[in-house]
Amino acid sequence: MTALHISTQFDSGAIEVLSLEDPSHIELNIRPDNASTFAQWFHFALHGAAGKPVTLRFLNAGACAYPDGWSGYRVVASHDRQHWFRIDTEFDGTVMTARTRPECNCIYFAYFEPYSYEQHLDLLASAAQSAHVDLERLGSTLDGRDMTLVKITDALSATPTEQKKTVWLIARQHPGETMAEWFIEGFLERLLDPDDAVSRVLLERCAFYVVPHMNPDGAVRGNLRTNAAGANLNREWAAPSMDKSPEVFLVRQKMLQTGVDLCLDVHGDEALPYNFVVGSEGNPGYTERVAAQEHAFKAAWLANCPDFQDQVNYGRSEPGTANPTLATNWVAQQFGCLAFTIEMPFKDNAQHPNIDTGWSGERSRKLGASVLQPLLATLR
Repeated sequence: MTALHISTQFDSGAIEVLSLEDPSHIELNIRPDNASTFAQWFHFALHGAAGKPVTLRFLNAGACAYPDGWSGYRVVASHDRQHWFRIDTEFDGTVMTARTRPECNCIYFAYFEPYSYEQHLDLLASAAQSAHVDLERLGSTLDGRDMTLVKITDALSATPTEQKKTVWLIARQHPGETMAEWFIEGFLERLLDPDDAVSRVLLERCAFYVVPHMNPDGAVRGNLRTNAAGANLNREWAAPSMDKSPEVFLVRQKMLQTGVDLCLDVHGDEALPYNFVVGSEGNPGYTERVAAQEHAFKAAWLANCPDFQDQVNYGRSEPGTANPTLATNWVAQQFGCLAFTIEMPFKDNAQHPNIDTGWSGERSRKLGASVLQPLLATLR
């Protein structure tokens, strides 16, 4: 009989094993980020349970960072790390229990479909094959990884570069929100498609600056929300530092050089089973012009993508109550521009559920491709 074993010694691996004697009664704890108390992300492989009923009990689920995120959630699993599916999962308010019967002797489990650092490097290399793309290394993370910016322009455009709109997209400030880089992959694939009329017009009008991965250190370490120093990058934008949050410092420095006409910051939400956006209406510099741009953007996305909605969200902030440490608020206030946080679910899209996959990497890719339409409607 093959001995049971759980491994995490791979990119973004994270779990604490409490009991592993019986496949029908495996007890686990979700491990916190390496330098923070945030705990929600998990990613591990179970060996030796082929054909056996497996029950995973996450004993500390109710004490995690976002316990509401477990209600209606289903664990993601894969036999080949390419095709991910959802398994039966329940949450009693304290313990989360997931059940499956593996088809082979190694099965992977994760909070959401992973997007590895190698995939990230492949995405950069693939994008760089386009004549429109120039990769710029902005600097290093605390663990010495590259902070890479994807610059996308149309050199043959009739519109002079200095007259083009400057559009920024950033993703994965919170490393466990892997759907954000899947979103960027779909966005880049469509934007760089020479046969897509929407992308061709956008490249005529805009210069794009894209950071597909804001937090590679946190991702490789298996963190949900923080970098190697334990900093929540989306609370660092008012005063980042090279000692604590070089990722934000470097990107913000580049934004100040280029200016920003529109910015999208891509995330995932633990609790709400919907795709939605969050604006900057709480900023002191929020104007009717920005409000009109927000309306145009959302109306165009609603008209062209059934996976987007604007009914269920965080609610509107009261004027003057914005948190200036968030990327969307800092960018909108600094540049007087439209800035949105895009949120996708860890669970499923309740409007259009998929019983097999829930919300997935592929669905995130398609949502990323669809965002070109509202960009075109807004950037006239």
